[in-house]
Amino acid sequence: SSVKFLMSSPEIASLSWGQMKVQGSTKTYKDCKVWPGGSRAWDWRETGTEHSPGVQPADVEEVVKKGVQTLVIGRGMSEALKVPPSTVEYLEKQGIDVRVLQTEQAVKEYNALAARGIRVGGVFHSTC
Repeated sequence: SSVKFLMSSPEIASLSWGQMKVQGSTKTYKDCKVWPGGSRAWDWRETGTEHSPGVQPADVEEVVKKGVQTLVIGRGMSEALKVPPSTVEYLEKQGIDVRVLQTEQAVKEYNALAARGIRVGGVFHSTC
């Protein structure tokens, strides 16, 4: 049914350096947040995020609130973006399975989980 489709995690349609496309959106993202039923640009300026110390709970909170079982974090093509233990702990405390990967691997993992119907979310960095 269309409702189930809307609430499933959208496939990441394409990834290349600095460019990501997500099913259901016409936008091209540099960095993006994805969750069951939607996606948007991940703007680091909103939370003051930098490569180091890296991904903060504030960056993933929005995706957590969508009720995800698994959250995939794409650290960039050469894994320049750090993920501090405090952020992983924040997610695990809420019973979320966290996967931290290089972005190409992260997208593969995310799409595989989405295809299995898992309520998966992600935050992806598409450059270094």
